[in-house]
Amino acid sequence: MKRASWFAHPWLSALLALSWLLLQQTVAPVHLLSAAVIALVVPRLLDGFIGLPVTVRVAPALRLTLVVLWDIVLSNITVARLVLGPQSRLRQAWVPVPLALTHPTAIALLASIITNTPGTVSCTVDEKRRLILVHALDCPDPAQMAADIKQRYEAPLQQIFQPAATSSGESS
Repeated sequence: MKRASWFAHPWLSALLALSWLLLQQTVAPVHLLSAAVIALVVPRLLDGFIGLPVTVRVAPALRLTLVVLWDIVLSNITVARLVLGPQSRLRQAWVPVPLALTHPTAIALLASIITNTPGTVSCTVDEKRRLILVHALDCPDPAQMAADIKQRYEAPLQQIFQPAATSSGESS
């Protein structure tokens, strides 16, 4: 068993320290010291749960972020219309979406994106059958919804989390 490094997750450490200081709304010496302690200790304690570091490709990640934000805005409008309209129009469905993703973080992000987009109430990852079951509030065409999820969210996640083609350490 390898021993955890004090700086195994530098981005997490920086994020924790910054978050602590923002929550405290001060950079007093005592808060700087506590931020440093939190930034060093928490990632070390969580090292066994975090897993291997991931190289994220920035350009596809930014594009996916914009797509998700746009979809959330449009979905909120659609859901408001559905909820404020006659309830008999709703066609709820469980939609199976086959997974091509293999990276656990990518699968978790896909599930998170799905559940955070209004109109998709919840989802369940079925690891044995390699699919995500999505509960949709209104789904006239389950096959089209599955195709949209694969095209809009899963394909960009595959680009973001694909293994490096070369050993040169290239990332964008």
